[in-house]
Amino acid sequence: MIAYKPIRLAAVFTTAAILAILWTSLTAGAQALSVLPVNIFLPPGQMATSLTVTNAGKSETAIQIRVFAWNQKGDDDPLTATENVLLSPPIATIAPGSSQVIRIILRMPAEYREATYRILVDQIPPPAEPGVVHMVLRLSIPIFVQPSTRSFPDVQFHVERNAGQIDLVAINTGNLHEAIRDIVLTTSDGRKLKADTRTSPYILAGATRRWHMDVQDSLPPPNESLRLTAHSNAGAIDQQVRVVAAQ
Repeated sequence: MIAYKPIRLAAVFTTAAILAILWTSLTAGAQALSVLPVNIFLPPGQMATSLTVTNAGKSETAIQIRVFAWNQKGDDDPLTATENVLLSPPIATIAPGSSQVIRIILRMPAEYREATYRILVDQIPPPAEPGVVHMVLRLSIPIFVQPSTRSFPDVQFHVERNAGQIDLVAINTGNLHEAIRDIVLTTSDGRKLKADTRTSPYILAGATRRWHMDVQDSLPPPNESLRLTAHSNAGAIDQQVRVVAAQ
């Protein structure tokens, strides 16, 4: 068994679907792995589901599967060890053109707030070969476990100005996650400011997420209202947000 140290989620936030596409373009020694589904949702009362890993490459590949509790603290998304979710099997070898079904069993339901986890699927490096560089893959799949109580996200936005930059800040006081994508802030003089696309779109229940905005010219002044447009799980966002000093 190959052990992998836990890492910060910022290093693996590229979605499983995108990673699978990139993997197909790698050179000799690469394996074409994909997973379905790329997001796992467990409604209230459902305690088990499955994940399918497919090897579309030309040689067999070995994988290790682990699960972590997923939280958000400031700009970080730490993953911590958990016993609340069981995976079977934790290690598998997949023949070319074949698939492996991973059983996922929840040991504890969510009560008042959505519980969130991440499954990491790591490709185990094959034995070294002279003249061959083997690229290995890591896939990260989110698990969202809905609570038995009425659940919904409640996200409030504002813009913080600090040290020569501005951030869009979203505070989710609800008990369900939200995902915000395609963020654009429009200033009163018509400039369009776009968010750093490397930032995770997810705002977990009870968490705060901030996006650094790309500002080429002068910063919007304090108390100016900017137009925020974006897309969320609930639909399009189009509202005014105020610029404030950093807390």
